Amino acid sequence: MSLTGTPLFATAAALTVTAVVLPLAVWSKVRGPAVARVAARAAMLLFAQVTAVAMVFVAVNREMNFYVSWADLMGTGKYVQAAPDLGPDGLGGKKAEQVKEEPKVRQEFTPVEGLGGRVRKTELDGKISGVKGDVMVWLPPQYDDPAWKDRKFPVVELIPGIPGTGKSWFQGLKAHEVLEPLMKEGKVQPFILVSPRAMLLGNGDTGCANIPGKVNADSWFSVDVRKMVTDNFRASDEPRTWGVAGYSAGAYCAAKLAILHPDRYSAAVSLSGYNDPGQEPSSLVAKDPELRRTHNLKELLKAQPAPPAVALWMSGAEHDGYLSGTDLKALAQAPTTVHAEKITGGHNLEAWSKQLPQTFGWLSQQVKAP
Repeated sequence: MSLTGTPLFATAAALTVTAVVLPLAVWSKVRGPAVARVAARAAMLLFAQVTAVAMVFVAVNREMNFYVSWADLMGTGKYVQAAPDLGPDGLGGKKAEQVKEEPKVRQEFTPVEGLGGRVRKTELDGKISGVKGDVMVWLPPQYDDPAWKDRKFPVVELIPGIPGTGKSWFQGLKAHEVLEPLMKEGKVQPFILVSPRAMLLGNGDTGCANIPGKVNADSWFSVDVRKMVTDNFRASDEPRTWGVAGYSAGAYCAAKLAILHPDRYSAAVSLSGYNDPGQEPSSLVAKDPELRRTHNLKELLKAQPAPPAVALWMSGAEHDGYLSGTDLKALAQAPTTVHAEKITGGHNLEAWSKQLPQTFGWLSQQVKAP
């Protein structure tokens, strides 16, 4: 039974109704010794509480898609096939040109339930990263327009928080619903939107890092997913044509990928992110004090051989992204630019969704069409 499907939702609803009706119907009819009567009534109350909590969880998860499968919820999904040491550039000793010249990664895409035919999903076997997981892709309205048939499109990679799935960006933030009319009106560039799986090791947060022997999340996002997109759609691999955006833990990842790989991305949007990976309780990087220090975005920015040619948008409440942005802005040297935006609205999908017109308007100025 699917975790986000109608049968589970209907079952949870039926059990919740039963849990309410049952005590009303039999409370005074319970017979037996006093201990037995108390135990039976306590069991009914406990059943009512459990079903109520389960109903809320199923309903919220069905709407927001924090967990798309039972494997995600239980942390039993197997998405890491191998995790060799791929070196500082995440290419495993290969040159970027060699990766481009490898055989094209041809994928089959299927519609995603509940999101319409324009959002499609594929299962990608990452040859460099050793990660095998789902990737969701949404094509802008102009993509199938005959007038645009010879045009390539810029791309924005979307990274969800923890917990969260690629579907969270489309069903939770409703990114495609918010942005499509703006693209038709010419207020936002017609971007291809790509949202890969981010939960690769149970419910832990990889911090988009390559950790030899555990996971090569950085290479999954910045190498394998990018190649899949350019091999299957009218997109370029030029960094000026790629942006990356994330919220919460995904915001940290988005800014990190841009800082580390100006040869792959030109801009990043961080919605309620942070600089210190230790702010995410499930962070794998933060478990090692030295990794936590070296993976702090401030340390990463200072450690680059030259200031990266990237633009960063960092927004959030004062202690939920904004001050992280001002800290990075104070360190940034040209050509790196950092825009810090203070907002209200809380740490939630609704607040992030409301920022999409402004942030994607900004991305339209930073990320160029091929």
